[in-house]
Amino acid sequence: MIRKTVLLASLLSIILTLNSWAVQKAEKYYYQNAVYKEGIKSVQLFRDGNELSNPMIELGSDVKLVLKFDDLTEDVSQYSYTIIHCDANWNESYIQQSEYISGFPDNPVSDYAMSFNTTVKYVNYQLRIPNEECAPKYSGNYALVVFAENNREDLVLIQRFYVVEPLVRIEGLVKKATFDPFNGDNQEVDFKIYHDRLKLLNPREDIQVVLMQNRRWDNAILNLKPNYIRDNILDYDYNKENVFPGGNEFRYFDIRTTRYKGENVQDIKFFRPVYHVTLLPDAVRSNKKYFSYKEMNGNFVIESQDRVTDFDTECDYVFVHFQLPMESRLVGGSVNVFGAMTGWNANKTNEMQWNFVTAGYELTMMLKQGYYNYQYVYVPEGSKKADSVNLEGTFFVTENEYQIFAYYHDLASRYDRLVGFTTLNSLVK
Repeated sequence: MIRKTVLLASLLSIILTLNSWAVQKAEKYYYQNAVYKEGIKSVQLFRDGNELSNPMIELGSDVKLVLKFDDLTEDVSQYSYTIIHCDANWNESYIQQSEYISGFPDNPVSDYAMSFNTTVKYVNYQLRIPNEECAPKYSGNYALVVFAENNREDLVLIQRFYVVEPLVRIEGLVKKATFDPFNGDNQEVDFKIYHDRLKLLNPREDIQVVLMQNRRWDNAILNLKPNYIRDNILDYDYNKENVFPGGNEFRYFDIRTTRYKGENVQDIKFFRPVYHVTLLPDAVRSNKKYFSYKEMNGNFVIESQDRVTDFDTECDYVFVHFQLPMESRLVGGSVNVFGAMTGWNANKTNEMQWNFVTAGYELTMMLKQGYYNYQYVYVPEGSKKADSVNLEGTFFVTENEYQIFAYYHDLASRYDRLVGFTTLNSLVK
């Protein structure tokens, strides 16, 4: 009896220890797009050949993802990288790297080149993955982690990417919200998951869905459950749970040259040793009518209209000055410039400052020559969700892209498999 009591106590202790470790692990190892070094700029991760694409590859395919970033220094640094498998919520999975990586866990970033004929000196680094040294063996969410001096604690940047094994088919439609108390300015995303190739013992629990608007994680809809289940079909036809504000089209500016003013550029001046580009003063759009134009849903491209042969090493960096005049300062939160160029994050690096003299918000960012989309967002204190409606307005006719992810995890699984993905456009019916 004593031995059984001791054994039970030992088992209980182990379980409590594992649970405690799991909680700590989830809290400590949450991965999101981030830059940790001040001199790291222009971070991009995309499918090879399409700079505007989502960083998504199919398991076992020959398609490569391309990581590019600049280090604003004249000296080459020793950078390494690894990939970390994550669950559907971007916490590190409880599996060993040796299980999901083919090759070596840590590898050098060995493809780099110095900038050429630019006022701001930098080193351009590039990485293609999968490669012979490192390739993912499982589907799911992955964090690409770059660190310095072979020290994983010395973080440089993190970028999320996805590996999908297409075992389910997702079909859907974006429409004006069925139930909308906000004057008809919301968009509803209805969709179905067809799982003929995947047997689900518990359909409501085995599949986890993530619904995103324009690749934003901060306002993503998580853990939707199917409201109809029939033969090999999960139906997510809701009226309120799958609704987003339509928002407004993204603003844009063109800094592909410093020889003349591009779109929405007010002034270009050279203050040694850097060019300064002042954008036209913006205005709050929440009280204005909707105006349709083509944009890139918050993304950016690195390009030049000057006579250069390599955008990666010959595009220059400039200081870009944003101006948002307002009648009064907003209290209880911050105003941020927001988009892919900020990693879809609203933090101190893109937080605007109130100028009492000019009565408006201002921000200066160092950006590489290119074409950029952006919006102004308000972030309440203590919130991780950026709100664009108050500053940009919202309209159900706005063109948006929606991403739907389907993750599979049954009782026997030890990790979340990404078994389905699709992109929907609000203008495609």
